[in-house]
Amino acid sequence: MMRIYLVFVFLFLLTSRAFSQDVQYSQFYANPFYLNPALAGSTGVTRVGVNFRNQWPALDQSFIAYTAYADHFSEKYNSGFGIIVSGARESFNQSRTDEIGLVYSYRLRLAEKRFLHVGAQGSFLSRDVLFDQVILGTQLDVDKGVIVGEPGDGFSGDSRLRAADINAGLLYYEDKFWFGFSAFHLLEPQISYLELNSNRLPVKYSLHGGVRFNLAPGNINDYFNNTDQERSLALAFNYKSQGAFDQLDLGAEFYFEPLILGFWYRGLPTKYNLPNNESLIGLIGIEMDSGLDVGYSFDYSISKLGQRVSGGAHEISLRYVFSPINQRKKDYPELPTFRY
Repeated sequence: MMRIYLVFVFLFLLTSRAFSQDVQYSQFYANPFYLNPALAGSTGVTRVGVNFRNQWPALDQSFIAYTAYADHFSEKYNSGFGIIVSGARESFNQSRTDEIGLVYSYRLRLAEKRFLHVGAQGSFLSRDVLFDQVILGTQLDVDKGVIVGEPGDGFSGDSRLRAADINAGLLYYEDKFWFGFSAFHLLEPQISYLELNSNRLPVKYSLHGGVRFNLAPGNINDYFNNTDQERSLALAFNYKSQGAFDQLDLGAEFYFEPLILGFWYRGLPTKYNLPNNESLIGLIGIEMDSGLDVGYSFDYSISKLGQRVSGGAHEISLRYVFSPINQRKKDYPELPTFRY
């Protein structure tokens, strides 16, 4: 019994760390506002999408996260408008975080084929937790091997937190290159359930960018005529820093219209020489003529937790882009960024 309780304590500490840092999605470009608010309206039309992530499914306790978003670009105001709803759930102590945010971006033309997007997001955050099954370290009598009191007795505090937050970002791009910077949680909302102002959510910084190489086009036979099939290879990076933790992810994405194949390595050690090698990520996506895009990725764990123990992570994204009423070619080029 003591061993079971210690496992519960370990899980609580593990998930507490997870909730003090932002959830990491593998398909960040298919989750645009979660990466950079400047991506609002970046398609030049209207778009809606959802993302779902199941983290470490092999563990007895589940940890899932989701986002849903919609955005629209206004040619009249040269601006993008969006909304995002996101959340995360952990089953052991029934922790949950929810966020709803409004996003705005403005597109500035620097040259014929050079653009800068400036974006901001205002959000309302909600954090709730149930401590009825939590065993705190102060309740463990290691010498006797017993629990002092009952689960939940060692906790006294508010299990409901509400706060406002602000995110901001920049995105520069041209034909083949892109570079972005974003900062999340600029108001550093309270996340401690034990003491007021004892622990606040650190600002998360992200630097991301890459380059796309156009390959020789293929050929699609649609029974009436032949059309060019786009083929390209993109290389990208995504550096994230939040509090004492940071990671540098490197990836590649091959677009073989309508199929997308991607690969990421997550977790090059950077700050303080922490061993944060985390996972290898494989992705497959497909773009349909209807405007619907579907992506699936799997994280193979290479951390000390191990693939056998954690089960990795599964992630699914759905995105629908509405075709413009006027199909003429726009003056603005398509973003060269990753599709997923």
